[in-house]
Amino acid sequence: MTPALWSCLVLVLLSGLAASGFPRSPFRPLRKRSLPEGVVDSTEVYSTKISCKVTSRFAHNVVTTRAVNRAEKAKEVSFDVELPKTAFITNFTLTIDGVTYPGTVKEKEVAKKQYEKAVSQGKTAGLVKASGRKLEKFTVSVNVAAGSKVTFELTYEELLKRHKGKYKMYLKVQPKQLVKHFEIEADIFEPQGISMLDAEASFITNDLLGSALTKSFSGKKGRVSFKPSLEQQRSCPTCTDSLLNGDFTITYDVNRESPANVQIVNGYFVHFFAPQGLPSVPKNVVFVIDTSGSMHGQKIQQTRDALLKILEDMKKEDYLNFILFSGYVTNWKDSLVQATPENLQEARTFVRNIQSSGMTNINDGLLRGISMLNKAREEHTVPERSTSIIIMLTDGDANVGESRPEKIQENVRNAIRDKFPLYNLGFGNNLNYNFLESMALENHGLARRIYEDADADLQLQGFYEEVANPLLTSVETEYPENAVLDLTQSSYQHFYDGSEIVVAGRLLDEDLNSFKADVKGHGAINDLTFTEEVDMKEMEKALKEQDYIFGNYIERLWAYLTIEQLLEKRKNAYGEEKENLRARALDLSLKYHFVTPLTSMVVTKPEDNEDQTAIADKPGEGGHRESAIPSMAYLTNYQPPQTPYYYVDGDPHFIIQVAEKDDAICFNIDEDPGTVLCLIQDPVTGLTVNGKIIGDKIASPDSQTRKTYFGKLGIANAQMDLRIEVTTEKIIVWNGAVQSTFSWLDTVTVTQDGLSVTINRKKNMAVSFGDGITFVVVLHQMWKKHPVHHDFLGFYVVDSHRMSAQTHGLLGQFFHPFDFKVSDIHPGSDPTKPVATMVVKNHQLTVTRGSQKDYREDAGIGTKVVCWFVHNNGQGLIDGTHTDYIVPSLF
Repeated sequence: MTPALWSCLVLVLLSGLAASGFPRSPFRPLRKRSLPEGVVDSTEVYSTKISCKVTSRFAHNVVTTRAVNRAEKAKEVSFDVELPKTAFITNFTLTIDGVTYPGTVKEKEVAKKQYEKAVSQGKTAGLVKASGRKLEKFTVSVNVAAGSKVTFELTYEELLKRHKGKYKMYLKVQPKQLVKHFEIEADIFEPQGISMLDAEASFITNDLLGSALTKSFSGKKGRVSFKPSLEQQRSCPTCTDSLLNGDFTITYDVNRESPANVQIVNGYFVHFFAPQGLPSVPKNVVFVIDTSGSMHGQKIQQTRDALLKILEDMKKEDYLNFILFSGYVTNWKDSLVQATPENLQEARTFVRNIQSSGMTNINDGLLRGISMLNKAREEHTVPERSTSIIIMLTDGDANVGESRPEKIQENVRNAIRDKFPLYNLGFGNNLNYNFLESMALENHGLARRIYEDADADLQLQGFYEEVANPLLTSVETEYPENAVLDLTQSSYQHFYDGSEIVVAGRLLDEDLNSFKADVKGHGAINDLTFTEEVDMKEMEKALKEQDYIFGNYIERLWAYLTIEQLLEKRKNAYGEEKENLRARALDLSLKYHFVTPLTSMVVTKPEDNEDQTAIADKPGEGGHRESAIPSMAYLTNYQPPQTPYYYVDGDPHFIIQVAEKDDAICFNIDEDPGTVLCLIQDPVTGLTVNGKIIGDKIASPDSQTRKTYFGKLGIANAQMDLRIEVTTEKIIVWNGAVQSTFSWLDTVTVTQDGLSVTINRKKNMAVSFGDGITFVVVLHQMWKKHPVHHDFLGFYVVDSHRMSAQTHGLLGQFFHPFDFKVSDIHPGSDPTKPVATMVVKNHQLTVTRGSQKDYREDAGIGTKVVCWFVHNNGQGLIDGTHTDYIVPSLF
């Protein structure tokens, strides 16, 4: 089975303020002032309550905050909650002076137009962003009139998953001020009975915690209440700031007199299965470890430390081997060896000597490991009742050997052939996580991101502990024939100790007198069948516990689990199957009001006497390089256009397409040959693009008629210590001090961790920095004996959505959303080029309708692009003046 992960319930409550009409800067710290107790910048958060109801592992959480603006003018109040990535938001309401503004869940595409319109006006952005390892941050702000009250209420749900024998709710509490009524209240109802319940806080002493905390459990019910008084919240007896800043953790488990438990309510059932006391099945483990140059330093040391600790936990019945891959593949032994004391000691010596260098050959490393496991099974050199596992750790993308992700995935799938699971561990952010996850899921495993931090070795050890003790293999659940519909996943390759299998479905006949559920699996010694039979009349007694049970909880649990599994299956589906999976997941998301990757919550809020629309989306884990995103990006109110389109080509003509307007703006920059202009500069990702201007062979004495172009481009990434110089003759790539030179006569692809450069002979080159940042350079070649023109370059930004909100430059400044309006269109001196008035960036400009060419597809002919031309070097459109963008050199 997929190893169960402990589930977090995380809460951060933050009150922030700004003058009406001027949103608070995300980077501006709150000023210290002499204020009444419990009031920050004239806003008092007087009540915060977190209400958690857990019924049969399914958690229904409501976060409510109430505040009042005690200022004499309108203030902006912000509401932030951090929630688990595994949770689905189900509702959000905003109430101001008794008027409630509800959120509604819509299909993402349906909400898209509202979203783009709001973004283009610079008024709002997505409300949910990734935050840390396991969290998402929900944030919304609203202007509140003087003396008015506001109530924020957020609801979300999730299935708590068993991890190392416990269910855990992890609350991170951070109200930022003293709160008169602060309370965390958790009610737990488990029909199996609660075997243990505990709660602790990292931010308060045990003496204070004891008086503010109550916890109790008896039979099926448990309750935790944390209600600190104002005095208990103070960081010191005379302080007005709060010490509530840290972790509040609730853990519990249930009685397991029987390995299984079945619950049925309103025609839906859930089947929990977690046997205890079984011997572990011997395992055959191959560790496939990336030792490329990018693993150098702390990462390879932490990997060695983790592997040494893992070796201590190997059982003598287990078999193991190590495969190391960089530009080539090596292995510790030619075949798997038993974990005897002598072999383990030799393995420790091998691990301590692991070094990093070279490229990244993922394909050959994985295939070597898979082949070794297959051979061991075929030749019966491992126990018959053992199970095989392959664990791969990498910190980057394949860049030598077979480097196409889809081909690697195909090779691995064909080699494993559903015989054992593949677990992929992605070390850091500079990798294609979607690829690792997709490959693991289709081979019955999972992917896990290992964060580059001081505890990376503990993260690696923690993952291994989850899969270290398989108790059953080939687990199948069975139910009466023709009695159930719409089952969630009902078969698993493994059941691991400390986890839990959960299967849910619908009953065809709700009038059954009894219901039987079987679980079959292969144990370490023999085959096992566990049977659970339910008396329906006895089950009805559970419905009397209405104080603890929230409504149709099993139905919602089934919907949650079904959506989660449909979305996972969709990652490896194609064509009609992929669309069918999407349609089913979408229907359930809308029916049960879940914010999932297919839906958005549309929140309408009052701003400046008009309603504004904000969108709460579900961010994903993989696919992007998180290192390129500032840690506070969720506060910038920045979302790029859906189809960004920015380039400079020709004389040089700058073209900015505004996707929301389905229109474009263009301008020229007239400067002397030899001038270097800054096109893009992003201080967060470290990316810079500069261009050097060249002139014609015969310079015109009239600056109004002379032609200039870009003859050189410099692309630099400070974080990677990388520079790329592109001229009309060659491309030079510097990795630190190491130089590689290519010609425009080459057709070549160069890849390394986080970078791909593709040169198409005599046409163009594409430069990609991971997923989300791609540039294309077009080569314009003239007749060598042309009396006037030189060869020149065009520069195109085809993907910029992973660049930060702080990006600037002649092109980069337009990665931010902006709006413009055109009016008073009338004929100009040239009847083919109408003239109009444009209002943009608070400037009123006279613009002319014209056209330019997009040469990405064809450098000779190009495609016509109609645009509004801004005169005088883009004055009024670009920030400052064009001379502000002159820099001394390409790098």
